[in-house]
Amino acid sequence: MEATTKMDFFFAAKDLERAVPAETRILVLSAEPYPDRGRLRVHLEVTPFQKRPYIAVTLRDVHGNEVAVSSILEPLSWKLEFTMHLRLKADPSGDYILEARLYFPDGPEAPLVRYDFTIPAAE
Repeated sequence: MEATTKMDFFFAAKDLERAVPAETRILVLSAEPYPDRGRLRVHLEVTPFQKRPYIAVTLRDVHGNEVAVSSILEPLSWKLEFTMHLRLKADPSGDYILEARLYFPDGPEAPLVRYDFTIPAAE
């Protein structure tokens, strides 16, 4: 059995084409509220990359107020799922805007991606 010296089990096949920073983009951004309506499950997928990007994710209400924010620095994978906790009043029902910005500290920056959704009223 051959010993592995690096943690390459996080990555897909070696023949996978990986984008250079100028071509790295967000492909999928979506979200769904948890049943407690105080948390949000975010799904994010980017093009397979050669250099690990930074991603800034911001959740705003329809009035533009920041409700939650998350920073992802140099992710190991291009398919991400994470939880955001809403900083809100007692009733979080309403319309929201989720925005994600992919960038590299030394440039370039990909176009902003937006996902609109609604948290339903409590039953």
